[in-house]
Amino acid sequence: MSILSINGGSSSIKFALFGRVERPERELGGKVDRIGVSGTSLEFSAVDGRSGNRHLSTGNHISAARALVDWLVSQSLFASVKAIGHRVVHGMEHTEPALVTPALLDELRRLVPVDPDHLPIEIELIDALTAARPTLPHVVCFDTAFHRSMPRVAQLLPIPRRYDAKGIRRYGFHGLSYGYLMEELGRLAGKTATRGRVILAHLGNGASLAAVLDGRSIDTSMSFTPTSGLLMGTRSGDLDPGLASYLERSEQLSAGDFFAMATEQSGLLGVSETSSDIRDLLERGATDVRAAEAVALFCYQAKKYVGAYAAALGGIDTLVFSGGIGENAAAVRARICEGLGFLGIELDASRNTAHAAVISTDGSLATVRVIRTDEELMIARSVSRVLHLGD
Repeated sequence: MSILSINGGSSSIKFALFGRVERPERELGGKVDRIGVSGTSLEFSAVDGRSGNRHLSTGNHISAARALVDWLVSQSLFASVKAIGHRVVHGMEHTEPALVTPALLDELRRLVPVDPDHLPIEIELIDALTAARPTLPHVVCFDTAFHRSMPRVAQLLPIPRRYDAKGIRRYGFHGLSYGYLMEELGRLAGKTATRGRVILAHLGNGASLAAVLDGRSIDTSMSFTPTSGLLMGTRSGDLDPGLASYLERSEQLSAGDFFAMATEQSGLLGVSETSSDIRDLLERGATDVRAAEAVALFCYQAKKYVGAYAAALGGIDTLVFSGGIGENAAAVRARICEGLGFLGIELDASRNTAHAAVISTDGSLATVRVIRTDEELMIARSVSRVLHLGD
């Protein structure tokens, strides 16, 4: 028996197959990468040494999702799947993973206007995999659940109070990643570290930071939707609301067009005018000022959030980098930490370049770590728990 984890993101769809359902262990993993830009591909690797990489001639998330499902169904290991778990980005009031039912799917469809970037893909993946194996149970794991512990002051938005009664408040995202990072921090550094003042930086095509105190989220950069906070691959992050009114008057930009601009044409892509992938921009930065400025803006904004959350926490004991950028871009980590000595952060250049587990100096008052996140494992663990597969 095995559990299939599906993780639909903003530029990729990750997947993994886990055996030993009572204590999930990865047997196969992979992803559909660079969705929406050139070079979309499906790659996988298995513990038995098998691996592969194939080009996909697909231009959007829905077609990429269907291509992935077709490939999964064609694999012999798919016959061993006992249950399927899915990351669902926006869960509104949900605080725990939930078994997929027709009523829950209807609820998710009603939430699509809240998160049009992710929910349609996630629902498509559930529907396509249900069609392939109709009897399999599906469990959804909500990215917002980790942040439901935030204090009231961090959840409130400064808009008319009547909207709060309608559920319009700060929810925060990347919760599966943050939950895993806190578990790993406890395993690597002990429970004392998880009870300290921790800043988690999940930096990828979608990017956010979270402040965690005594193991509980007290603030996070994303808000009602994943568009807010730090600039990302194609998302703007926080914007002056007056800009929407100005562009409506000056360019006749409708609300829908403004949202599309802020979510699909902005961020690293908008500033660089060439790519939403920071790997491309780091390569071009020496000769392309637009690429250099996009990277500089990303690092500058992330640094500001580290400072803000240090203030909210009353200091910082641990800073954790994760996500595709946080785990792999040493230059970005260095630029974010540069000048933060007043917070007790001192990076060791050689450790950082080597992507060591701890990249701060021995004398640094705050420990800076790189932890590779594993949202798929968190999904599998949740599926096993909800369905009592280990019983």
